[in-house]
Formats: sequence, C-alpha cells, structure tokens
Amino acid sequence: MAHHGNTPAAWTGVMIILVGFVVGGIGMVIDQWALFWVGVALVPIGAIVGKIMQKMGLGAEPASD
Repeated sequence: MAHHGNTPAAWTGVMIILVGFVVGGIGMVIDQWALFWVGVALVPIGAIVGKIMQKMGLGAEPASD
C-alpha cells in the first residue's frame, strides 16, 4: 500500500521545514538576520529528523518489488 508521505516521519519532517521557512521569511522581513539563519538551519534539521524517524519505523516501508 502506498502511503504517499502520510506517515509520522513525513509529517514531522515537513512541519519542521515549514517552520524553518516561516522563521527565515519573518527574519528577512523584519531585518533580523540571526532569525533568518535560525530558519535556514531548521530546514536540514527537519530532513534529518524525518530520516531518523523513518529509520525508527515511523515512516513508510520501502517498496519491495
């Protein structure tokens, strides 16, 4: 069965990345570059957290054809 990203690992990773983009955007708008870089740092952290959660069994199983 295809999950199409509907797993806790995918949702968590995407939400962290989304928060990173929002924080970075707010930092740019209010001219706070430290806040912008915090947002930039959250993007790869979200990808790493999602991958770790997937390996812990909270993501979709790879297709075995």
